[in-house]
Amino acid sequence: MRGVIGILIGFFVVVFAANLVFFKVLEYTQVVVTQFGEPVRTITEPGLYMKLPDPIQRVTIFDKRMLDYDADANPIYTKDKKILILDNYARWRIVEPLLFMQALRTEQEALARLDDIVFSELRKELGQHDLVDVVSKNRAAIMQLVTERSDVAARQFGISVVDVRVKRADLPPENETAVFNRMRAERAREAKTYRSEGEEQALNIRAETDLQAATIAAEAYETSQRFRGEGDADALRIYAAAYRNAEDFYEFTRTLEAYGKALDENTVLVMPMDTDFFKYLQGLQ
Repeated sequence: MRGVIGILIGFFVVVFAANLVFFKVLEYTQVVVTQFGEPVRTITEPGLYMKLPDPIQRVTIFDKRMLDYDADANPIYTKDKKILILDNYARWRIVEPLLFMQALRTEQEALARLDDIVFSELRKELGQHDLVDVVSKNRAAIMQLVTERSDVAARQFGISVVDVRVKRADLPPENETAVFNRMRAERAREAKTYRSEGEEQALNIRAETDLQAATIAAEAYETSQRFRGEGDADALRIYAAAYRNAEDFYEFTRTLEAYGKALDENTVLVMPMDTDFFKYLQGLQ
């Protein structure tokens, strides 16, 4: 019994001693080993490592994964003197654990420092752009530039800023109505300009089309009249050739045509019967 108790005591002593000497580094952590408060080495690769017992050497563990920074909404002025209530966030990581420990020590202090850096860069950059650029046109390019500048400023603390994004950008409630009305007026003015330009182009197209139509109609009328004149000339020539050797017959047929046009059953003519017009009717009488 005493032997078993001794073995158990010895086992616990060994485990306790091992915990004082050995430590492990996980895949998502990085470690700074200090001796009497002075850093002696930095470990970023996962594995099992040894150190001198505490309090001679101590281990400070830092996260190696991507971390989040979510800022409170704050007002920012744009270039055109508009106020935006900006809610932004950032993704960051600890890239130099020793420098991070010496400059900031904890993630809470890092978040406070990031808040100063990111908000300062946002305010500086957005102050050079109009509201419409921040809201819609150039937001991606602006955020990329803010990310790069924030990363440069944060490197001195062992931090890398990977991405800065605007989660939400709102106008103050007292300015929303005025800004929206102005935007509507600008859109209405642009729409009116487009309509005017469209109507002008439509008038030009109609005028050109009418001119082309009138030209085509005139040319067609000229051609038809020429063909009609040529046809009439040919018809007269043919008639003249046909009646040249039958003048009496031609006179007779033309007179009959005149009777058909001038006389009907209700027509009363008071003329001498010996006129040329009635010479073909004298025999009937």
